[in-house]
Parts: sequence; C-alpha cells; structure tokens
Amino acid sequence: MKRIIGMGIGVLYFGLAFGALTRANGGWATGYADVGFWWTVIAVILAIAATGALVGTWIHTQPKNG
Repeated sequence: MKRIIGMGIGVLYFGLAFGALTRANGGWATGYADVGFWWTVIAVILAIAATGALVGTWIHTQPKNG
C-alpha cells in the first residue's frame, strides 16, 4: 500500500511539473521571459521532487533480505 501511495504522489508531482512547463511555454511564447523563467524553475523543482518521491518509494518499500 505504501508503494502505491508513494508512486501516486510521484506521478502527481510529474503532472504538476508538466502543467508548470505548459505555463512556462505560454510565457516564453508571448514574450514574457520572466514568467517563462519562473514557471520553468517551478517545473524543475517539481520534477526533482517527483523523482525523489519515486526513487525513495522504490528504495524504502523493497522487501528485507533476511
């Protein structure tokens, strides 16, 4: 159950990161470089958090050997 919840949170964070990148792309496309830059920063932070959630969940839910 812990693995399902942890992986779900990781996928949710990746979804939020994708949404932030979509907003960043809109900012860059309309000429608002500051909006594009900061949404890109937010997307990178969310992607790092998602990766940490997925890898951490995988590592900490492995069965114990012995």
